[in-house]
Amino acid sequence: MSDPLDQLCINTVRFLSVDAVQQANSGHPGMPLGAAAMAYVLWTRLLKHNPRNPGWFNRDRFVLSAGHGSMLLYSLLHLTGYALSLDDIKQFRQWGSRAPGHPERGHTPGVEITTGPLGQGLANAVGMAIAEAQLAARYNRPGFEVIDHATYALVSDGDLMEGVAAEAASLAGHFRLGKLTCLYDDNRVTLAAGTDITFSEDRARRFEAYGWHTLSVADGNDLAAIDAALRAARAETARPSLILVRTHIGYGSPNKQDSFEAHGSPLGVDEVRLTKQNLGWPSEPLFLIPEPALAHFRTALARGARDEAAWNARMAAYRQSFPEPAAELERSLRGDLPAGWDADIPVFPADAKGIATRVASGKVMNAIAPRLPMLTGGSADLDPSTHTALEGFGDFNSPAARDDDTQGADRSGWSHAGRNLHFGVREHAMGAIVNGLAAHGAFTPYGATFLIFSDYMRPPIRLAALMGLHVVHAFTHDSIALGEDGPTHQPVEQLAALRAIPNLTVIRPGDANETAVAWRVALETRDRPVVLVLSRQNLPTLDRRRYAPADGLRRGAYVLSDAPDGEPELILIASGAEVGLIVAAAERLQGEGVAVRLVSMASWELFETQSQAYRDAVLPPSIPARLAVEAGATQGWHCYVGDRGDVLGVDRFGASAPGPIMLREYGLSVENVCQRALALVERKEEP
Repeated sequence: MSDPLDQLCINTVRFLSVDAVQQANSGHPGMPLGAAAMAYVLWTRLLKHNPRNPGWFNRDRFVLSAGHGSMLLYSLLHLTGYALSLDDIKQFRQWGSRAPGHPERGHTPGVEITTGPLGQGLANAVGMAIAEAQLAARYNRPGFEVIDHATYALVSDGDLMEGVAAEAASLAGHFRLGKLTCLYDDNRVTLAAGTDITFSEDRARRFEAYGWHTLSVADGNDLAAIDAALRAARAETARPSLILVRTHIGYGSPNKQDSFEAHGSPLGVDEVRLTKQNLGWPSEPLFLIPEPALAHFRTALARGARDEAAWNARMAAYRQSFPEPAAELERSLRGDLPAGWDADIPVFPADAKGIATRVASGKVMNAIAPRLPMLTGGSADLDPSTHTALEGFGDFNSPAARDDDTQGADRSGWSHAGRNLHFGVREHAMGAIVNGLAAHGAFTPYGATFLIFSDYMRPPIRLAALMGLHVVHAFTHDSIALGEDGPTHQPVEQLAALRAIPNLTVIRPGDANETAVAWRVALETRDRPVVLVLSRQNLPTLDRRRYAPADGLRRGAYVLSDAPDGEPELILIASGAEVGLIVAAAERLQGEGVAVRLVSMASWELFETQSQAYRDAVLPPSIPARLAVEAGATQGWHCYVGDRGDVLGVDRFGASAPGPIMLREYGLSVENVCQRALALVERKEEP
């Protein structure tokens, strides 16, 4: 197989992993047994990293997309010198351990991104490779390659089955991401069975059709072949690479090798003993780490320190020769907003006709973009509708593609420096790729599509929230008011579904100026993703001399206007497009002598972070007559209107008709708001 030290090191990885899984009586031992050799070659011979500084920016990125094999990664992290102790590994999957069941970013030093839901990690790796390519194209100068690192992912059969991986792989091939390499653990077994019952396509030819460079290694324990394949992949700069490594799940287990029984359950005490005997490893002690193996793994510390020191020197020379781009790059690396970044955001004049908040959002984005180089992203083939293209900043695409047969297309703006990402009709991959951009660092990435298609993106949005990634999503066409496309395109329950995700801020601004504030909030936020929910239809731009300043949105909800004399007897609450509706209804109600308070509630999450005193000031407990109005599911609104309040919303699917007719037929009209409001006032007056 190789020299004895290599064999000793690989078996150390294998049995450190197996012992941890067995002690936890939970986990996936099969993959570490089968994939240890390829991971060993990558981590000890090619991967550029510094265990003493996991956040060193020019490190290579490693993504364990097959996150169920987490003990493989934890073993490598511990052995190479990261701050992951042997005690943590002994407490694998237990409360308080830094070795949780699946890799979690921010929880374990050296884990780049949270993985487990299959396919996500591969798509995240595509995002990281896009990040490296864009930064290199924008900031490197001749003789000063300050951005120069690779992205590696270890992927499984399950990863390649998931649709998100297909979407992302297709895009990676199109973009010609030559610094992306995926090691495919081709063990042909999934959790329930062998892949022969579900997965018979030629994976190599499939990825070749995507535009990938593919290589095959016939024996997953052939270190020389794995090494050669990895070096060939690194030398291929025009295409991403997939290395198909034929492995054996549960390698060495006399009774469970090549069986799904080695996938999702511990081997069992007896089978662990037999496997150790089979591979020449002592049965005792558990968690054995031979000193020669540890010493060999820990050479990563000296290499990492040397590589980081060389990069620091290169950055110092770059800073001296190119001070302006260096300062911009370093600010982006820190995630800092530059001074005056929002100086050009427009203030929208009062206008009864107004503009759609999607249009206002596009104007704000383009006012920000010249001053905020971190802002990069795009839409799922919907730029004309979402208004999210950054004008004058080029399209991210392979510069080599400019020379292809253009068929009349204008490709003059194509380069890896372009800040506009065209995802195609790939919402799921878009969500995972922008997560990869955010995890890579130096970006505040955004994605955009219609609100209804957030359903395709729920897995990566949830993962972004779990990781606390700073990602912005601009979701337009936010209600049944989008009209004729009908119920397949009209969101109803999507707002409620997004609000249910912990650590996600959802903002639905009510007019153009609230939209400007929403973007400020979204970009100032650092510890979570933010969703902006925007209208297709025009909304009145409120006269802020008459109504409270739009900056009140920062607190989630604020008093837009109050009863002119004394305490109000009724509170009308709305988000987004329906703010204009309650404004119109209030004028009619006040004409009938009803004292009305108007509350714009753009974000539940922001409102819930305010003090109880502030929340009670906006929604006084002494005023039980409250009507909330939103063109979406009513779920959740009752906590703000109370037992004696009411919610006017949409709890059934839409229909195909022009937007104004849809709103009228679903009761989102001034007349119906007034009728429901008056019923609340009369009810309050009942003994």
